[in-house]
Amino acid sequence: MQNILEKLKSGQILFCDGAMGTFLQAKGLKPGECPELWCVERPDDVRDIHRQYRQAGSDIVECNSFGGSRYKLKHYDLADRAGEINQAAAAVAREVAGDDQYVLGSAGPTGEFMAPLGLETEENFYEAFREQITAFEAGGADAVIIETMTALEEAAVAVRAAKENTNLVVMASFTFDPQKGGGYASMMGVTPEKFAEAIIEAGADIIGTNCGTGPDHMIEIVKILRATAPDMPIIAMANAGMPVIENGQTVFKETPEAMASKAPLLVAAGANIIGGCCGTGPAHIAAMKKAVLGG
Repeated sequence: MQNILEKLKSGQILFCDGAMGTFLQAKGLKPGECPELWCVERPDDVRDIHRQYRQAGSDIVECNSFGGSRYKLKHYDLADRAGEINQAAAAVAREVAGDDQYVLGSAGPTGEFMAPLGLETEENFYEAFREQITAFEAGGADAVIIETMTALEEAAVAVRAAKENTNLVVMASFTFDPQKGGGYASMMGVTPEKFAEAIIEAGADIIGTNCGTGPDHMIEIVKILRATAPDMPIIAMANAGMPVIENGQTVFKETPEAMASKAPLLVAAGANIIGGCCGTGPAHIAAMKKAVLGG
């Protein structure tokens, strides 16, 4: 299969999966239970979710591994199984992807801060990401996305760990929020411009943005990323609109049709890969793909 970077260079728009957690909950994931452990203990359920996205037309199967670092797994007393769990996540995705879809390992934030803001060291972060991302490659992944990041130091360490220890294509994606005075920034105050410049310098192959906002704001963020990095592939994975609280629950109400109407605008803004984050499902991916490619 053609390398994902080569495929993007040909001008093709690729489509990634949508949300995973809501599907796991619908299949019985309980509060306080480790989602990533399902790749080992309930792989058939994870495969079924991957298959639903495949049937919706996704080109990229994103692993159920977002919270798979030793930092996150320690909350479930599973830190010593990080390698096993992440390799299983990639292997389960590979089974569904076959030889005509790409497998994308997902590495989320550790939840900790590097000194001087926190107590963790760069070396510890590096080792945790190295452990997780090399397990993706061992399980059959083609690429890794270091996603939902807000701090440049953590994201840069993760990119370096991936580039220095694997042959995977490396994506890095930040979560940006609209600012009261205009513009966008991460929770740690990083602007899209600063993110793009620093993460490209760190060695990322693909840059992007996910979560945080719906497609309306994401279109504007992608425009900034494209202006800052004219030649870089960009991935954009929006929530199904901005979150609202109903009956004490956070819900995302943007319909597949509404998101589909904005998908061509994401492409026009500069996105090369489109997927979904919180609140999205196979119907959103199918509708967005149809809106962009027709058929």
